[in-house]
Amino acid sequence: MSVGLYIALILVTGAERIVELVVSRRNAADAFARGGREFGQGHFPFMVALHTGLLLACIAEVVLLDRPFIPWLGWPMLAIALACQAARYWIIASLGRQWNTRVIVVPGAGRVADRGLYRWFSHPNYVVVAVEGIALPLVHTAWITAIVFTVLNAVLLLGFRIPTENRALREL
Repeated sequence: MSVGLYIALILVTGAERIVELVVSRRNAADAFARGGREFGQGHFPFMVALHTGLLLACIAEVVLLDRPFIPWLGWPMLAIALACQAARYWIIASLGRQWNTRVIVVPGAGRVADRGLYRWFSHPNYVVVAVEGIALPLVHTAWITAIVFTVLNAVLLLGFRIPTENRALREL
């Protein structure tokens, strides 16, 4: 895979994330209209920065450090990254209008625990994000980005996001 194709992959991934934000904003507006209450607003800007930084760092590391495409690593990582995207769509479909990039609890709305990946994992989206955060950079051997994102993502998820979601879900 050429550097140009890898950059195109990252740009398409970024465009897809913008579409997700549009869906998220629509779902958030719906949740607030139904009396939803938001939790964890303080950590959300850091999540946005981390995920934006992942995409920018993928490109920067490959271009600035002249990372090669290694077929035995890159092709499997591409397959994993694409599988993560499919899982993300499954998660969004499973949650329907309850899916959001923010933590918003609507009084009386039940917890989705019987559909999609939620039958097996409490937080499947975070598993997908963690795997994708390793796979996407490694498509073109951006190993520094994979390591830094993984560590920062773990700190953010384990230290802030998952405890916030669990606290919010207890209030359902």
